[in-house]
Amino acid sequence: MIIQREYFTAGPMRISLTVLLIASVSLGACGIVRNSALNPTNWFDRSTSEPIEVVDEKPVNLLIPKKSGLFAKSRADAAIYLGEPIDEIVDLTIERVAGGAIIRVTGRADRQGLYSVRLTPVVEDETPVDGVLSYRLEGIEPDANTAVGASATREVTVARKVTDQDLRGVSTIRVEGVRNARVARR
Repeated sequence: MIIQREYFTAGPMRISLTVLLIASVSLGACGIVRNSALNPTNWFDRSTSEPIEVVDEKPVNLLIPKKSGLFAKSRADAAIYLGEPIDEIVDLTIERVAGGAIIRVTGRADRQGLYSVRLTPVVEDETPVDGVLSYRLEGIEPDANTAVGASATREVTVARKVTDQDLRGVSTIRVEGVRNARVARR
């Protein structure tokens, strides 16, 4: 009885080993990109909650116009928004989109029935102050008394798109409510 041995050529095994080595090095590099500024999901971190400093300001009379004069807009042209800050900011998410970002905020009102919810800029011309772009989550409460209800029934979500030009020089986005503020940093 004669036993024959078959010998494999080194060619296919060498190619498989080379492919395996290149694949493992490439996958290892993905961890570097994951934590770098090249990854668009890292442009703003997850939001954190901050307490609100209470500032004793004089009440603003919305019936007195801020601008007057020959070239000022007429009162009929300017719509007055009567929203008040929402009780608590629950979540702040910044999503990158082509040409800018979408700021999505979830807030919890102190009672049900809040409507016409908006993100209003703290600075009127929507410019960042010391790298911080600040907004206030505001809504209009109904005239009639409504139930308080469960916390999930009092939550509202609103979004606002900002352009890349608006985000130039911005390192932090801050959204304020009555009891807290949420902050997302780059």
